[in-house]
Amino acid sequence: MTDLPLITHWVDGAPWEGTSQRRLTIIEPSSGAPQAEVSLASDDDVASAVASASRAFASWGKVSLAKRTAVLFAFRELLAANRDPLAAIVTREHGKTLDDARGELDRGLEVVELACGLGQLLKGDYSEGVSTGIDTHSVRAPLGVVAGITPFNFPVMVPLWMHPLAIACGNAFILKPSEKDPSAALFLADLWSRAGLPAGVFSVVQGDRVAVDALLTHPDVRAVSFVGSTPIARHVYETSARHGKRVQALGGAKNHMVVLPDADLDAAADAAVSAGFGSAGQRCMAVSVVVAVGGVGDDLVERIRSRAVSLTVGPGTTAGSDMGPLITREHRDRVASYLDSAMADGADVVLDGRGVAVEGSPEGNWLGPCLVDQVKAGMAVYDDEVFGPVLSVVRVGSLDEALELVNAGPYGNGTAIFTADGASARRYSAEVEVGMVGVNVSIPVPVAAYPFGGWKDSLFGDTHVYGTDGVRFYTRGRVVTSRWGAPKVGHDLTFPGNA
Repeated sequence: MTDLPLITHWVDGAPWEGTSQRRLTIIEPSSGAPQAEVSLASDDDVASAVASASRAFASWGKVSLAKRTAVLFAFRELLAANRDPLAAIVTREHGKTLDDARGELDRGLEVVELACGLGQLLKGDYSEGVSTGIDTHSVRAPLGVVAGITPFNFPVMVPLWMHPLAIACGNAFILKPSEKDPSAALFLADLWSRAGLPAGVFSVVQGDRVAVDALLTHPDVRAVSFVGSTPIARHVYETSARHGKRVQALGGAKNHMVVLPDADLDAAADAAVSAGFGSAGQRCMAVSVVVAVGGVGDDLVERIRSRAVSLTVGPGTTAGSDMGPLITREHRDRVASYLDSAMADGADVVLDGRGVAVEGSPEGNWLGPCLVDQVKAGMAVYDDEVFGPVLSVVRVGSLDEALELVNAGPYGNGTAIFTADGASARRYSAEVEVGMVGVNVSIPVPVAAYPFGGWKDSLFGDTHVYGTDGVRFYTRGRVVTSRWGAPKVGHDLTFPGNA
């Protein structure tokens, strides 16, 4: 036992310590100091949460859409009103700057607003007189208990991609947040309660792989949404599917930003710095590879370098900080090791962020912007998902070579092209094997009305998250064929036709 505060689960509408005595110490990334402990759920704890959610679904799934929408609107207002305290929680546990945390919340809020208008998205179809005296209509029905397993890098936004739509569709939702920054999930649970959501409709189960596997195998969990690394996404997909669940598992990324010779190089350099080093590179949509086409390489690299050296690395709560720390010391060391391997492979480390020092916080997980030029496929810094502030530059001779390079990779999450030529942009958008494409937009995260998701090893499952895909994922179709009035007289054993 310690004197550190305990971060609990949320079950049956209230904080709950659970039965497991397993705990994990939460380390503040900026100081390296312990700040709390989090409960790690056992199989029995997960079973208790699922049982509570199942009881809640029995009534919530029958609540009118008008009443569900009223709760969604109340949740939206509470979320907007508590933007700053929620951002502070994210910054404390994750390390990203307060402005970055507020931006994360704002993008999640878009999905809540989409869910507030779910009456439009849940409409079925109706056909009168499909046969003599017979009508047919379709409806979307909730699944039951569904679960979301979310990553450390967006402890507010990614869960908000899932549970507002799931709850609005009539499901009960269990969130298993990252054990590295678990407090935001409890804050969201409290907002749901204050918005009038019945106890058990939204639950939080803290934990590690024990909790994950318990959710993936529990017979009463009907669907699982996941965002994280590709190896775990594959495990989530295969295990869930083997147990008969609907599943969407978003995996890793290696996002390329292609810069053509006719591009505005200042705009491209600004975009590369913002997308490569924002949140210390800990984003699934971060640009990790800049593809310099033709003769723009030297000029582009220098423009990126000159901007990157001016970035301020420091605590997310400190005014003027552009980049915070990495989530853990182990992750910081892993990311930094790619600079050594890049040099050993013959790449040119133009900017080495390992020497950054932050006054007053010597034990933080600091790593400054890193820029590596002359990178080639086959180098570890290119092939691996580094997930940190390491921006690689690959040089190619043509758009054809750029397309070949991007399409040869195993990931297909996001990509961007910077150019002034519409024909080149159109061709790239049509031929690149990636789920989300930006044209002069470095982080092409779709607005809430359009689904988010990648291709290839960046997505396991048939649907993307949020948008119309999210509504379809959290519902199943039912078609009703009806006849009113006098039934047909007599029996007929032939297969019924329409007339």
